[in-house]
Amino acid sequence: MRIILSLIIALLGNPVFAASGPFISLSNTNFVVLLAFLLFVGVIVYLKVPGKLNGMLDERAKGIKSELDEARSLREDAQSILADYERKQKEVQNQADQIVANAKEEAKAAALVAKDNLNASIKRRLAAAEEQIVSAQIAAIKEVKDTAVTVAIAAAKDVISIGMNTSHANDLIESAIKDVNGKFH
Repeated sequence: MRIILSLIIALLGNPVFAASGPFISLSNTNFVVLLAFLLFVGVIVYLKVPGKLNGMLDERAKGIKSELDEARSLREDAQSILADYERKQKEVQNQADQIVANAKEEAKAAALVAKDNLNASIKRRLAAAEEQIVSAQIAAIKEVKDTAVTVAIAAAKDVISIGMNTSHANDLIESAIKDVNGKFH
């Protein structure tokens, strides 16, 4: 209907009446062009071109709509995946922070154990050194005593050999034997 109305308006327009001679004549080019145009429009309407164009445009609109729906779906999926990855990243970050905190605590505990072990080792070494010092003192005292006894025996031997006679030596030996027998029994 719109097409027919458009044709009538086109016929009533000023350029149609500008041609010379009668309008309805095959010698009038405006009339021939009008007939060709009407025939063309009639063929287009007969072949249902406007309906086919509308159908094609509707199909194209449906295709575009389905592509937009698919794009929205893909976008929602992508946002869901992004949210999952962000959540996983936070979980991994929390785990990493926890691992670092545990490692720090374990390092502190290991440092305390190492410090305790070092202190124990130092105490053992100090005790061993003190024992060695005491042992060395005892050995030194014994050596001094042994030396003193050796010197005293040598001095006594010299004193005795100078002032001792045989009877006096026999008396001393008898007295020493009695002392020894008294100490052992």
